[in-house]
Amino acid sequence: MLYRRLGKTELNVSVIGFGASPLGNVFDDCDESEGIRSVHCAIDLGINFFDVAPFYGITLAETRLGDALKGKRNDILLATKCGRYGLRDFDFSYQRILESADESLKRLKTDYVDLMQLHDIEFGSKEQVLNEAIPALQKIKASGKARFVGITGLPVRYLAAIAKDVEVDTVLSWAHYNLLQDEINAELVPLCQQKDMGLMNAAPLVQRILSDASIPAWHNAPVELQAIQAPLLACCKKYGVALSDVAIRYAIDHPYIASTIIGMCDQHNVKKNIGVLEFSMPEGLLDEINQLVAPVKNTMWYEGMPENNISRKNP
Repeated sequence: MLYRRLGKTELNVSVIGFGASPLGNVFDDCDESEGIRSVHCAIDLGINFFDVAPFYGITLAETRLGDALKGKRNDILLATKCGRYGLRDFDFSYQRILESADESLKRLKTDYVDLMQLHDIEFGSKEQVLNEAIPALQKIKASGKARFVGITGLPVRYLAAIAKDVEVDTVLSWAHYNLLQDEINAELVPLCQQKDMGLMNAAPLVQRILSDASIPAWHNAPVELQAIQAPLLACCKKYGVALSDVAIRYAIDHPYIASTIIGMCDQHNVKKNIGVLEFSMPEGLLDEINQLVAPVKNTMWYEGMPENNISRKNP
């Protein structure tokens, strides 16, 4: 396993992070016993960064991860989130953030997390995030219930805009650095370097578009973005490689992203994902992929409050 420094936290995190959302049956039903074994397998193979949230399975993922970490809490770095509790259930008020942290610690069966993050800040008003949620995070950190604090979200330019104005330790962006997207490089990467904030990337498979699995019916990506899956699969088949391997390898090779978080809940996928560290990109494949995705490159859907979705600047 490879490890990278997570900015000013000085934590060394595995370049592949264990995304625990599948433990909450987010994509498919996850066998609880196999889910626990997958956590143990990941630890044994060197993954030390685990990311979860109350939203995943409406607390189920946190509960299962807490069970899986019995006797192993000191072997890993644990991150969770607050502020999002359901598909349309958001509360970034000061008191609710404090309560949420305590609830997560109870489910995770620990008295602290290494990282507490605001979950999908684009769904809260900018005023409340800045004046209530961020101060609540700082209080959680000061209390020792979290060693470090951060923000997460989808609109990468909004993340950068908020991160400029607040003191946080980390930023987690999802679906913005992969074979289809590289907007993270425009503002967020330079900002994180400047402020020494740890940067993480989640959903390198863009919620299954960059894999051979069926795209979930709830996926918000535009039709043209979902349609790119078939030609990419055909292209990778020609080279005798799996699209998911190519996508993960591409994502983890970004030198300034400390950890790429991948959803897992069975031992087979844990081993397969870690095996990508030994994968070499066939010569010429990336050029063909870039040609295929050029018409939809950086096509993105928006989530959250309209005023929080900052449009990409035209060159």
